[in-house]
Amino acid sequence: MVDPLTLSSKIASSGLKAQETRLRIVSENLANAESTGSTPGADAYRRKTISFSWELDRASGAAMARVERLGEDQSAFDVEFDPSHPAADANGMVKQPNVNMLIELADMREANRTYEANLQTIKQTRELVSMTLDLLRPS
Repeated sequence: MVDPLTLSSKIASSGLKAQETRLRIVSENLANAESTGSTPGADAYRRKTISFSWELDRASGAAMARVERLGEDQSAFDVEFDPSHPAADANGMVKQPNVNMLIELADMREANRTYEANLQTIKQTRELVSMTLDLLRPS
C-alpha cells in the first residue's frame, strides 16, 4: 500500500522539477531576446521550447510530470535593415531572434505560479504529517 501523503509529495516534486526546467528555458529566451548572429547572414538566437508529459510511476500508480522534450521554435526570424551590423547579409538585412517578450513573460508568470502551487502542496503535506505525529504522541 502506498502512503497518500508520501505520494502527494512525490507528485508535487515532479511538478517542481518540471517547472524549474521551464523557468530555466524562459530565462534563456529572455536573456537572448536580442542576440543576433556574429557573422554575415548568420541566424539569430532561436527561441527554445519545452514540452511536458505525464509518466506513470508503476510502484505507486500515480502520474508524474516530466519534461518530454526540449526543442527550438522554427518560426521565421524578423529581419531588420542595418548594413553596419556584423551579421548583416549582402542586402544589409540582419536576422532578429524569434523571441516575443510578452509570450516569455506570460510563460514565466505561469511557470512561477505552478511552481509555487507545487511547493505549497509539499508544505501542506509536511504539516499534515507533523499534525498526525502530534496526535499519536501520548499526552
